[in-house]
Amino acid sequence: MFGFKHRRRDSLRVIPLPMVWLKTIERNIPFYRCLPIADQQELQGHIQVFLDEKRFEGCGGLQINDEIKVTIAAQACLLLLHRDTDYYPAMVTILVYPSTYIAHMSESVGGIVREGDSVRLGESWQHGVVILSWDDVLRGAADIHDGHNVVLHEFAHQLDQEGGAAHGSPILPRRSMYVAWARVLGAEYVRLQQDAEHGRKTVLDKYGATNPAEFFAVATECFFEKAEQLKRKHPELYEELKLYYLQDPAQLSR
Repeated sequence: MFGFKHRRRDSLRVIPLPMVWLKTIERNIPFYRCLPIADQQELQGHIQVFLDEKRFEGCGGLQINDEIKVTIAAQACLLLLHRDTDYYPAMVTILVYPSTYIAHMSESVGGIVREGDSVRLGESWQHGVVILSWDDVLRGAADIHDGHNVVLHEFAHQLDQEGGAAHGSPILPRRSMYVAWARVLGAEYVRLQQDAEHGRKTVLDKYGATNPAEFFAVATECFFEKAEQLKRKHPELYEELKLYYLQDPAQLSR
């Protein structure tokens, strides 16, 4: 079974993307144009596999089309470049709303159950689902310098959730990496919490101070979109993310 899956993926990766898809990627995702040709070609192969294996469903009246699927797939697969990947194996379905949506929340705090509604741009569930706002997908992709990209954010959560509940520590390539990862990301998380508490300006979005899982997702957005600033202000954090993603976005021309 696994041999068949790998052979199928290999065959999909060599199929050229339709020209209309390439034009969609170039138009909607400026970051793509910054990538070396070899990375663009690798990304195109990953997109073919991703679109073959994942299901998209429109919500709130949105009709799914190729533009939506390709734009989301290209950004999700950006996190997979250069790495051994099983293409987000637990994630089966992507739900897409036209814009921000209302999600009902229920949580227990100190034995007290609190319920309410909140406005969401996206969500990542541990068991099979990512939810995205199409307006925010486009907005996040269009500005490659603002550090906000809902697709990168939610699919970073998916990587984090491959080993169980999200806690800011995805499965790393080598066991020897975990000590440095825990030390650096733990210290940087505390630093962001302190900066947020004192109202200090930060490269990382302060939403990352919510919990370690959100810190990793926010750091991922920043790594790809504000790479030079992150490398200058948080060199150890940048290096850990560079070793994990096997990419060096600070070297790209923008």
